[in-house]
Amino acid sequence: MRSFRKLQEGLLTTSTLPPGNTTTAANDLAAPPFGAFAPNAAQQAVISLAQRSRLKRGAFRPMLSRLVNLLRAGPVDVQYQGASFRFYHQASATERGALFNPDYNLEELDFLRKHTPAGGVFVDVGANVGTYAMALARHVGRNGKIIAIEPHPITHARLAFNRAASDFAHVVLVAAAAGPSDGELMIETDGDNLGASHIVSGERTGNAIKVPSLRLQRILGDADVTHLDALKIDVEGYEDRVLTGFFKEAPPSLWPNAVVIEHLSQNEWLDDCIADMRARGYAETGRTRSNTLLVKQ
Repeated sequence: MRSFRKLQEGLLTTSTLPPGNTTTAANDLAAPPFGAFAPNAAQQAVISLAQRSRLKRGAFRPMLSRLVNLLRAGPVDVQYQGASFRFYHQASATERGALFNPDYNLEELDFLRKHTPAGGVFVDVGANVGTYAMALARHVGRNGKIIAIEPHPITHARLAFNRAASDFAHVVLVAAAAGPSDGELMIETDGDNLGASHIVSGERTGNAIKVPSLRLQRILGDADVTHLDALKIDVEGYEDRVLTGFFKEAPPSLWPNAVVIEHLSQNEWLDDCIADMRARGYAETGRTRSNTLLVKQ
């Protein structure tokens, strides 16, 4: 465990921001504590209206986000799925979704909770700001373990803030990209949706930044994980590069019992990792607009 803490400390200082990019208040070590950006009365009225009506749907969220920002610029501090979050909803589709829709990704969350017992182990590959990781952290309790992997330095800082605000010490943060090998990768930032940052596979742009890369098996080994109840992966078309090598190299005892994998960018896969999982004994038990749900038989 000591080696993993050293790894974490090193990774937390490795990622670099592109020129001209700066972190926001929540990423500053002196950031105001959770609750400092609680919605004012007008903002709360808009959020509550959205949550109990059709306005919570995706098509309305950008408009609602602009309205909430007009009522007071900046993030909002709210509870979501039993955890505390500072949501920067203006430039993050995930944070908008969780802010305005209390049922955001609920089918996937219920599936993961069903297959992850109290005291269990869950790994979130592409954790974003923690909407899966923190919900599962509350579910497994302090005797469980959550591994949240997020390479983008701004997003990772927000993830760290939300973990601290929720007081979930059993959530282990990894500031690296899961990849096919240990080393470095370039990720490209989407200015309109930070959560859609993705691995650069072709020509890089000015928004590309270098981040550390670690094999999933290495991350789990350094965290002293010997079994895995459930895994969620959303890495914007890089899922196959993470999973195919993992299933080839890791012992079956380390394979997760349940998997949620985003399929929206599967046209970018080099290998069909869902078909590979089926060949290894997984069965597809559900499919949402964004994700495929699989269980090890």
